[in-house]
Amino acid sequence: MMRSLLDHLLIVPIVLPLVVGGAMLLLGERRTRLKAGINVAATAALLATAVALLRRVNAGGVEVAVYLPANWPPPFGIALAADRLSAAMLVLTSIMALCSLVFAIARWHRAGVHFHPLFQFQLMGLNGAFLTADLFNLFVFFEVLLAASYGLLLHGSGPDRVKAGLHYIVVNLVGSSLFLIGVSMIYGVSGSLNMADVALRIAQMRDGEHLLLQAGAAILGVAFLLKAGAWPLNFWLPPAYAAASPPAAALFSVMTKMGIYVILRLSLLLFGDDAGASAGFGSHWLLLIGLITLSFGALGMLAAQNLPRLVGFSAIVSSGTLLAAAGFRSPAVTAGALFYLVNSTLALGAFYLLLELIERSRSYGADLLALTREAFGLDRLQVDDDDDADTGDAGVAIPAAMAFLGLAFVACALLLTGLPPMSGFVAKFVLLSSVLNPGGLTPDVGSGVPASAWVMTGLVIGSGLTGLIALARMGVRTFWAPSGRAVPRLRVIEVLPITALLALCVALTFQAGPAMRYFEAAAAALHAPHDYIRGVMAARQVGATAGVLP
Repeated sequence: MMRSLLDHLLIVPIVLPLVVGGAMLLLGERRTRLKAGINVAATAALLATAVALLRRVNAGGVEVAVYLPANWPPPFGIALAADRLSAAMLVLTSIMALCSLVFAIARWHRAGVHFHPLFQFQLMGLNGAFLTADLFNLFVFFEVLLAASYGLLLHGSGPDRVKAGLHYIVVNLVGSSLFLIGVSMIYGVSGSLNMADVALRIAQMRDGEHLLLQAGAAILGVAFLLKAGAWPLNFWLPPAYAAASPPAAALFSVMTKMGIYVILRLSLLLFGDDAGASAGFGSHWLLLIGLITLSFGALGMLAAQNLPRLVGFSAIVSSGTLLAAAGFRSPAVTAGALFYLVNSTLALGAFYLLLELIERSRSYGADLLALTREAFGLDRLQVDDDDDADTGDAGVAIPAAMAFLGLAFVACALLLTGLPPMSGFVAKFVLLSSVLNPGGLTPDVGSGVPASAWVMTGLVIGSGLTGLIALARMGVRTFWAPSGRAVPRLRVIEVLPITALLALCVALTFQAGPAMRYFEAAAAALHAPHDYIRGVMAARQVGATAGVLP
């Protein structure tokens, strides 16, 4: 069977950043403009490819697109698979990457060496993790994205970055070791690394084999809980993301969600209703860990004394909410969680990019301002004495830069706390409605709401309240209390990415209906993975007849 050009789209999100990143390593460090142009073009091409894949899997005829890079039949060869969830994650990653890259071109890509190759290798690892249907290749892509993230975290140098980077590297090396141990145990008991094949073999395992499988899955889960920022493994996240450059931190917000993605994918694929004695394994622990993580993140937001750490704890709140939602194992709850995942990632990315612009107008002691001055020697615009003295009846005109910063800060705060009219409110409303009424918007009178649903509802609402208090307090300190502050110089190339991310959140508010229909279809496929398993196992080789799933 000959493949069309459209059939090869599935390999593009992996091969394109690999080739572009390798090619840019051959260019000298002084050719930053050329590298920036190549990087932007490649990232835009990745976004176009991701949108094309999303349209393909959502068209109705092909719900799971499968590609065999080495043309070996499953389960012996490497397989790539894209369904609605993985396609949505590819689009989200490409959007965040393009906005982060455009922001970085203003200043940050010149703060150190090899920024553009590391950026593309990071995208290669993320895209590969979302597309792979093989556990060992998931480990390979996991290592690729971690190796690139080490360099991106340290990009720009400075003692704060080095300190946070060393902690980050050590923690993730431990996670990689746990990952390899878990994958080895799963292979030893199942005899396969193809995720669809492992799912088929679980139902045929004996009791002792089920125990070994669950032990391996638990060790593997710890590695991804660490990456997702789950308590008590999230001590590294706020300082690491606060020390990273703004474009790197914005891209890292997607990397955190990669841990959530893998947990959702593997828990529902391997431990679904057909898993025999292992059905539902780990769901209660996910719910408990998620609720504790949510509580920890909310308390951390209240205790944070600077904006970067506050946003880091907001990421922990987001991870805790998603982990708790995964513990309910309900298609309706999962659909709401996917909507929340997209909204929170866009909001966190916009907030991380906004932080540096806000810090430019603060005092010399501000952390990010000090790092920016050290790397670039930025000049500050001083407010004219005549403007300071103008306190007549006409009032003081608000500079356009400060107006943008203030409005963007309010928009990010509304999104993260889940207040109307932004899409954060819609996301939390849909999620909590599904938690309290898993059968639909109309509650089942004959069955009571479980206590865990009430606990999660209270914590989600409470975290929104604590986040509102923390962000309002920080907003007063940043925008209201200071006097005689400088007006920051903002470039259009810095303002556009933040505006684009916030505009996408506004679009989600108005297009919540179509978005939810997409996520409901994605959640239904996750909870009934027969099409995914059949699509992977029956993938056709080039020049061979269609395979038949036994």
